[in-house]
Amino acid sequence: MDRETVERVARTAHIRLTEDEIARYSSDLAEILTYFELLDEAPGNDRRGINPIEVADVLRDDEPRMEMDPDVLLRDMETYERYVRGPRLS
Repeated sequence: MDRETVERVARTAHIRLTEDEIARYSSDLAEILTYFELLDEAPGNDRRGINPIEVADVLRDDEPRMEMDPDVLLRDMETYERYVRGPRLS
């Protein structure tokens, strides 16, 4: 990685680097990037992803339904035109 990129990243991160640190980080980051280039050369595997066990969707479809009668729920609540009133916020 070139010196200008290291200086720009350090400036963006509000980090002050010495000349020795800039040189060291420049070579270290260049070495890290070469390792990532090795990953690009690795053969792909289209059969499986990260998880070797197939993951299936086991959730049911969401179907709206009324489990309780609304009149029964609202019977003991203080309501205004069938809306539940909560405490006043100040």
